[in-house]
Amino acid sequence: MSTKTKTETILVVMNVLAWITFIGLMIEAGAILVTYGIGLANPKMVPKLYKGMDWNNLRQYDVWYYTGIITLKAAILILEAYTAYMVIKVLSTIKMTNPFTMEVAKKLENIAYTLILVWVAILIYNGQLKWLSKDVTDLEGKMLSTELIIYAGLVFVISQIFKKGVEIQTENELTV
Repeated sequence: MSTKTKTETILVVMNVLAWITFIGLMIEAGAILVTYGIGLANPKMVPKLYKGMDWNNLRQYDVWYYTGIITLKAAILILEAYTAYMVIKVLSTIKMTNPFTMEVAKKLENIAYTLILVWVAILIYNGQLKWLSKDVTDLEGKMLSTELIIYAGLVFVISQIFKKGVEIQTENELTV
């Protein structure tokens, strides 16, 4: 009979939450792409798309800008889902008996880089919306939040701490 520590229980709960996040983001990205396809086939359906995403004004203005914005939105969601998947990989890799491994540190660093990529995609998306809002109404409220750069920095610092932990652990093993 094994007893889990509080930390191990928290890691299991975080793993479950990461899976829920991953699945939810993939469903949302898929729903946006499917409703986009329906909107292309039947323009009258655009106001009734997923979660009330009424991009009708933009679609009427220009189909290519509409396509670009929807593609960016879907790409952002897919990148966020990929980030959640990488978190799942970290949580399934980490072992409480030896948490400081180069594999975990590298995965954390990759999460930070992906978060920076998501942040850049959000900046492009918001910039495109701001530029288009000069000619198209009702776009200002569709901007995305840009706080991901803070999270990316935090995850990067944690990855560097893990790398240093691996170095110290290796030194201690060599001196024994």
